[in-house]
This record gives sequence, C-alpha cells and structure tokens, in this order.
Amino acid sequence: MNIIIIEDELRTAKSLENIILSIRPDSKIIGQYQSIEGSVKALSQQDQPDLIFMDIQLADGLCFEIFKQVKISSPVVFCTAFDEYSLEAFKRNGVDYVLKPFSKDDIQSAFKKVDGLQNFFQQKIVPDIGNLLAKLSSPAGKESFLVFKSQKYTTVKTENIAFFYIHNDSSTIMCFDQQEFVLNQSLDQITALVSAKQFFRVNRQYLVNFKAIKEIEHYFLRKLFVRLVIETPDKLLINKEKTPAFLLWMEDR
Repeated sequence: MNIIIIEDELRTAKSLENIILSIRPDSKIIGQYQSIEGSVKALSQQDQPDLIFMDIQLADGLCFEIFKQVKISSPVVFCTAFDEYSLEAFKRNGVDYVLKPFSKDDIQSAFKKVDGLQNFFQQKIVPDIGNLLAKLSSPAGKESFLVFKSQKYTTVKTENIAFFYIHNDSSTIMCFDQQEFVLNQSLDQITALVSAKQFFRVNRQYLVNFKAIKEIEHYFLRKLFVRLVIETPDKLLINKEKTPAFLLWMEDR
C-alpha cells in the first residue's frame, strides 16, 4: 500500500510513519508534505496513493484548500487536534477522523475502516443487475400511515411527519404541527417502510425526517447532538460509530 502523509509537525509525522509501518510493514510512505502548496504540487505530478493521512490545520491554511486545487480520489484519514471540522472532512473522501494525540489503536482502527471499504468495492465489481433494477423500480417510501385516534381512523402523510419515536413502549408519530399518533408497527418495521433518503434512525428510540433537522452540534465523547425544528422529549444523540453514516446521509442531497 502506497501512503502519503500530510502533516506540518515533523515529530508527529515521524511518529505517524513509525506507527503505520509497525501496523503495515509492507506499506510504503511515498511522500511527506507539510503545506498546502507542497501537497498540491506533489499530488498534481504523481499517481494517486492508496491512502492519505492528512492533518487539517497546516502551516499555510486548512487542508481543504488542497481539494479545491487538485482532484483527490484516494481515501483520506484526517488527523487533527480539533473536532469541529468533522462534517467538512467527511465531504472530502474522509474514511476516518482521528483526534490528536492519536494512539496505535486509533491508526489500527482507521486501517480497518479502509480495508472494509476496499473489500466492499472489490465484492461489488460485478453488479447484480437484477437487484439494481429492483432498487430503481422500488417505491421511494411509504407515502402515508393509517392511524386511529379519538375513535376515528385517518391517514397521516409521511411528508408531514417530523419524527417517529418510542413513547411508553409504543411507536409514535410526531407531526410538524405537533400532533401525535400511536402506531402498531415497531420502529424497525417503520424504518423499512419509509424512504432511507428522507429518514434516518439516529438511535434506538428515534427515526428522524431530514426536513426536521435544524442544526447539529458536537457533543461529549465525539457524539453528535441533533436539534430539530420542534422540541423532542429526549436529547437526540448520535454515537461516534454512527456519526460518519449520518454525516454522509446529510450530505447526500
């Protein structure tokens, strides 16, 4: 595996190189660069590496400037002392976001993610045409739910639902106008019925509509705190394992 390290702290770069070679002794560090200018020049003149380890704050600015000046197709592991750039990082080929000071276990975990990504695409080289056509012809998601309230049946359009959540052990609809309805289906069943592009299962208790999301904040222990346009009974937290998938879902518009 050919690897490039972009890191303006020489001691950190050397430490990272030693960790990488101890984990993957068959790998080759084909370049180390300390600046945006040097990285752009190198990446413009050579083949893309198999993997890039990249610090975010470089001597001459944020590393995201590199992506504006040269096309990068390689997966990137971002290494930084700051966690406020995670959303931007996952827009830029990011497969992992490692906070400094990093450990050997952190880098080992990053390699596992890279391996998983490569294995996935190797297995998908020959597409299943039948499955692909089935997905293309499948409905975008359930358009409404039949509910029973005040001794009457009615339907609730899915587009009017801000989120589904578990309340008193029952799946419950919360609409944007804050009307609530109880459903017989489990949250797992509901998740399978609605559009995966429109709704995201942020945790075991909540399935959230993209249109309901107001803002996202970093939270303790590398979690994300999601605030909706209407108040939720519980604080919506996404654990660090689910964060990359959530950010990619937010970006896929």
